[in-house]
Amino acid sequence: MEPREDQEALDEAYDGPSKSQRKRDMHALQALGEEIAALSVDRLRSLELPDALRDALLQVRSLRTHGAIRRQMQYVGKLMRDVDPEPLRARLDTWNGTSREAVVRAHLAEHWRERLLAGDEAFSELLTEFPQLDIPAMRTLIRNARREREETRPPRNFRELYRALLTLIEAA
Repeated sequence: MEPREDQEALDEAYDGPSKSQRKRDMHALQALGEEIAALSVDRLRSLELPDALRDALLQVRSLRTHGAIRRQMQYVGKLMRDVDPEPLRARLDTWNGTSREAVVRAHLAEHWRERLLAGDEAFSELLTEFPQLDIPAMRTLIRNARREREETRPPRNFRELYRALLTLIEAA
């Protein structure tokens, strides 16, 4: 056989990703499983997972030795092969604040905070945009954040105002 014919025979025999690529994919699934295992029990239960995978992830919490945890995570990686990882990754990104939607909400909350601290006219716009707003609590947060800024105190209420706005935006 000539070298050209050998290459053609190899090309015809190829039927998928290499063994190295499959191993990288399996390690990525195991890493995703480790990320999910680190979630709180409530968040873990809110994910749509097969029962066997959910039980395996919950069992990781009860293990104490390194070897047992490693073996259990390998088992989790094996179970992860039957699950579509994209929705799980998207949910984790949302919870971690790395999704585009989370970034947009964070920027919107910062924008509203700056407008509210700059003047009182933005408050009526906020109320129009979010009618479920707790008016007295929001006014108190704005007033305290302005006072902090004037007195150059640590920005505790400034941050609290941001968290309240972010919660309000996420609820809408």
